[in-house]
Amino acid sequence: MSASTMVVTGTSTDVGKTIATAALAATARAAGRSVAVCKPAQTGVGAGEPGDLADVTRLAGPLTTAECARYPEPLAPDTAARRAGLPFLDRAVVAAAVDELGAAHDVVLVEGAGGVLVRLAPDYTLLDVAADVAAPVYIVVAPGLGTLNHTELTVEAIRRRGLTPAGLIIGSWPDAPDLAMTCNRDDLPALTGVPVVGVIPAGVGALSRADFCARAPDWFDPSIFSPHDTFHPQQGVLT
Repeated sequence: MSASTMVVTGTSTDVGKTIATAALAATARAAGRSVAVCKPAQTGVGAGEPGDLADVTRLAGPLTTAECARYPEPLAPDTAARRAGLPFLDRAVVAAAVDELGAAHDVVLVEGAGGVLVRLAPDYTLLDVAADVAAPVYIVVAPGLGTLNHTELTVEAIRRRGLTPAGLIIGSWPDAPDLAMTCNRDDLPALTGVPVVGVIPAGVGALSRADFCARAPDWFDPSIFSPHDTFHPQQGVLT
């Protein structure tokens, strides 16, 4: 891959993956990078309806995007495809889409569906996507009770495949975090060995595009898209 490809997953559904993807895109652009976003499988929307990529561009601005498959029911992609009588997501199509985006952009963000073991097609998960495109995996996590277990399981699954869990992103940090959230923010990196590289405030999906793009770089570790450094996707680090 000629670009830096980053796979964005979550510990579950509704943890803020799409907002995190938009924030990463805005942050990369602010660092002078050209950005594209791929959504291998979109579920829960019909033909012609706006999906997750529409939310990303609404917040981060016009971007090159690619959606490889779409299914109408809000289910795991393989189940949604089976129920709709539609073809399963093609692994080669996803790899080719990411490769094509990478040929023309500095950064390619690949947003998954649900968690890393959700079936995109039979015997095909986001771990396979990350392996195919040799990309580190960024994990969007919830701040509250239960997140330690969910995050440790996700990190373990990623490492078991020989992939790099490069960073944790807290997807929705409230103005008044409770005790568990405050403790989790410290415990997450200690227990997983994966740094927290981003903390996204709750409610930012309602911001205007201008405000979202102006504020997004403040939500991430300053080195994540350093404009003068080289990003190595296999290691998920900057040098």
